[in-house]
Amino acid sequence: MAIPLQIGSEGQRMLDRSYSLPNVGSLASYAGAPSYQQFDYPPYGQDQPEREGLLDPLKLLSIVLRHRWLIAFMMLFALVGGFVVTMMQTPIYQSSVRLEVVTPSARVFQDIEVVSETSDQRAFLTAREKIMSRAIAERVVYQLGLADKRDFLYPAPRFSPWNLARRAFGLKLAPASDEFSPDERERIAVGRVLDAMSVSLVPNTSLLTIAFSDQKPEYARGVANQIAQSFIDQRVDKTGETSELARQFIQEQVLQVKVKLQASEQALVDYARKAGITVTGSERSLIASNIEAINTALAKAMEERLERDVLVSQIELGRGDSLEQVLASQPLQKLRTDAAQLKAEYQQKLTAFKPGFPEMRQLQMRIGELERQYADGVAVILDGIRKKRDETEKREAELRIKLGELEQGQIAYEDKNIQYTILKREVDSNRSQYETLITKLNAIGVGSELRSQNASIVDLAVLSKAPVAPRLSINLAIALVLFAALSAAIIYLLELLNNTFVNPDQIEKELGLSVLGILPKVDAEDLEASLADQKSGLSEAYRSLRTSIQFSGAEGMPNTLVVTSSEPSETKSTSAYKIALDFGAIGKKVLIIDGDLRKPSMHRLFGLDNTLGLSNILTNSVLREDLPRTIRKTRENNIWVVTSGTIPPNPADLLSSAKMALLVEYFAGRFDLVIIDSPPVVGLSDAPILSRIAQATLLLVSANNVSRKSAKSALKRLRAAGGNVIGACLSRFSAGAFDYNYAYRYMNYYYYQYGHEHPKLEGQGGTDSYAERNRSFLDRLGYITRSSVGRLVQRLKPID
Repeated sequence: MAIPLQIGSEGQRMLDRSYSLPNVGSLASYAGAPSYQQFDYPPYGQDQPEREGLLDPLKLLSIVLRHRWLIAFMMLFALVGGFVVTMMQTPIYQSSVRLEVVTPSARVFQDIEVVSETSDQRAFLTAREKIMSRAIAERVVYQLGLADKRDFLYPAPRFSPWNLARRAFGLKLAPASDEFSPDERERIAVGRVLDAMSVSLVPNTSLLTIAFSDQKPEYARGVANQIAQSFIDQRVDKTGETSELARQFIQEQVLQVKVKLQASEQALVDYARKAGITVTGSERSLIASNIEAINTALAKAMEERLERDVLVSQIELGRGDSLEQVLASQPLQKLRTDAAQLKAEYQQKLTAFKPGFPEMRQLQMRIGELERQYADGVAVILDGIRKKRDETEKREAELRIKLGELEQGQIAYEDKNIQYTILKREVDSNRSQYETLITKLNAIGVGSELRSQNASIVDLAVLSKAPVAPRLSINLAIALVLFAALSAAIIYLLELLNNTFVNPDQIEKELGLSVLGILPKVDAEDLEASLADQKSGLSEAYRSLRTSIQFSGAEGMPNTLVVTSSEPSETKSTSAYKIALDFGAIGKKVLIIDGDLRKPSMHRLFGLDNTLGLSNILTNSVLREDLPRTIRKTRENNIWVVTSGTIPPNPADLLSSAKMALLVEYFAGRFDLVIIDSPPVVGLSDAPILSRIAQATLLLVSANNVSRKSAKSALKRLRAAGGNVIGACLSRFSAGAFDYNYAYRYMNYYYYQYGHEHPKLEGQGGTDSYAERNRSFLDRLGYITRSSVGRLVQRLKPID
């Protein structure tokens, strides 16, 4: 085969020189190894910052979809289990009666009267506890004769497999044999009443709801009504007993107080007679009454004296004619009016006559007489006022003297009245107690005859039509919740045990590598056709990977690239082959070196023989004239390959030799891209050696295949050897799987098939594309559903 690539004399000399170099056991001894620009990626072990919240609804939805069959099976099992459990339970009926409780005030002693408890919630709580007491249960058992009813004493089991057969086939439970004594049967019946009874207070009311549950609705109704009636009867009986005891007690107290009252009255009378104390029928003595009367008269006399002193002072100031007594006298006012009229007449005639004229003299005489009479009248009135003032002063003095005498007598009376008051107070106390006890005795006598009820039935219990337990809906809900929790626990354990990579996000999080490409999963029989079809999803994925590699470094595409994986069977060789083809398709001169000297595959992919190759060059087992034959031109455009050659016994020694580094450096100067197909990393040292020589390394990670620990270990070894891992590629990713559409939300079933449909003219028929022909109705329906749900979830997610 002709060698299309012409190697110059300088290159020939370099190969000759490297051909004669000794085999160096370690690549570290090669001091002239090239130093390439390192790309800026996060260091190993440093986690990428988490961009999403701790609780990602989309991630939860993807987990649910991935385990949908497990969840569906658990839910189905829960429904069946809930139905079976319901059928294994015995039906329970419940009836309730409503009771009104009235708490009247106690009326035994008026001075120590108990406050009414109708508004006190403690009274209703006390009534509830009394209803649930053993005494009420014993009354109910006795009234209904429950101790002699075997179907009540020995009910069917609440939960038993026998119930399932009994309800399914209509079998009846055989009555239990009576092996207990009457006392033991009564104890069993009382226990059943207490266990199946419940009492609750209706909020903000004085009503109590008494409920009873039993396997027979007749027992549920009868026992509930009897509990309420027994409570009422018990309270009535206790009320009657309390009234009789109170009546007897008060009768004894009445006799005792009556004797004490008589003795205290006799002692009071004897002391009053002996001390000469006279009372007016009230608590005050006669002296005290007289003192009060004299004080009243003295106050009145003093008031009159003060009034007359004011009048006398007016008289002494010459204002007597202006006093009320003078002005109120009609004769004096008539004299004053007549004198005024004569004076007016005199003044009128004075203009015509002289004062000495007889008529004028006569008028003067008449005026003088009237003034004299008026002055005499005023003097008489003023003298009367002075006399009354003197009489008032005299009366006041007499009253003061009499008051002093009575006060002296009152002092003596008070000395005697101390013991009298003590005796009288005792008489009043005994009389009050006697009257109160007589009143209470009459009230208790009437009350004991009435025997009033303190509780009444508002609503009687009715026969229950449907059982309250078991409830199929409640049991199914509980079963669904329990099995949902169990499903969540199982899924959580499965997720913990699932140590493989499911989606590209996990690679970025666990390995700290950028995902350069995502290769969809293709069946083995369709792999060759998908690689050959440039419009297939796999080809589109490899072209996307090619673009990522072109822009993977700060200076663009790396010159030498090692393609490796952590474990075998991760599409490593296929990916190297397809990447080379894609770069060759855009005009790049690409050389593929099959560096897998243990299990080579490039010669099969390109259809070449493997007689001469890399191992022959490194072991100096190829002739100088045969050296150009190791670099072969393939049928593909711009693609050359160096096969692995004869499989050597020591591949790691050959790859770590300085000759290998010189060879890669030489090829890097002659080709645009050198791709080295490397063995897997785990368990071998070949891949770390090659990653050290090459400028960049691409790590293939197979979805749902390689464990995360294995991938981390492989990445750690590559970086420890000095390799520059530019990123990872997720292979065998099920882009069309229903659950992965949500695990990696920007991918869907037709992610790599956009634009593959053949256009058709309007109105013309045509053959549908391969993808369209294989799309079933369920696929299209699933795609529409997934797209709708995805958009809805995306809208519900909070904006970062």
